[in-house]
Amino acid sequence: MGIAVAKGRYLPMSARKMRLVVNLIRGMYVGEALSVLKFVSKQKAARLTEKVLNSAIANAKEKFPNVDVDNLYIKTIFVDEGPMFKRLRPGFRGVPRRIRKKTSHLTIVLDERR
Repeated sequence: MGIAVAKGRYLPMSARKMRLVVNLIRGMYVGEALSVLKFVSKQKAARLTEKVLNSAIANAKEKFPNVDVDNLYIKTIFVDEGPMFKRLRPGFRGVPRRIRKKTSHLTIVLDERR
């Protein structure tokens, strides 16, 4: 499977927008991925991805205290769609219009290259 797994669930962003950022860092070393996330134009998606990635790094350190963080790389990373929160807002002539607030689930699996 991998050394460490971290999941971010119910993240307040659509899966389509998150995938744009996630595809940039797939397969990278952890340090390289963190530096790429600092300069991505989709800042909110990058910030959410960075939080989950830091959590995966912390999980790896906790599970294996002697792991070398410089050798960790992103083995698998993917985004699934979460539930949609539905809200109503007044539209034309007071007719209620539905607003769909999309969420997503982010999963990161880290492994070590030797």
